[in-house]
Amino acid sequence: MDAIVLPGVGNFKAGSRNLRFLRSEIFRLVEAGVPLFGICLGMQLLFQDSEEGPGSGLRLLKGRVLRLPKHVKTPHMGWNTLKISKPCDLLDGIDEGDYYFVHSYYASPTNRDIIVAKTDYGLSFASVVAKGNIYGAQFHPEKSGKPGERILRNFAEIVKK
Repeated sequence: MDAIVLPGVGNFKAGSRNLRFLRSEIFRLVEAGVPLFGICLGMQLLFQDSEEGPGSGLRLLKGRVLRLPKHVKTPHMGWNTLKISKPCDLLDGIDEGDYYFVHSYYASPTNRDIIVAKTDYGLSFASVVAKGNIYGAQFHPEKSGKPGERILRNFAEIVKK
């Protein structure tokens, strides 16, 4: 297998349940260096657990998934800006432009060093994370026009390496 992509539609409990039979194979592949890209819920499932409901994430990254603040409209749906905080192959050639989000929960990594971009929506949250061969985006690159297409091409280049 060349790569793993965890797509991003649904809720944490169902996603966790659906991954239970794949968990050990995903661990094996990631440990073997296979690049993994989690998108939206797929990014959230990289973490330990979620306030959204019971179930265990993949625990590839330390941290929890938390609900967006009550004072903002949820779900956070529509275009919002990335604020890139450090270089990352996934974001090569990417500007701090607008990307398409649909979510009510966000990942809160224990290790802040894995955050490569943030977005503001009631608070500043991790919108892109990266650690070794593990990547995650809270937004949907496939719905984010040319910049999102560039991110997907960047992941394809990471896979080719």
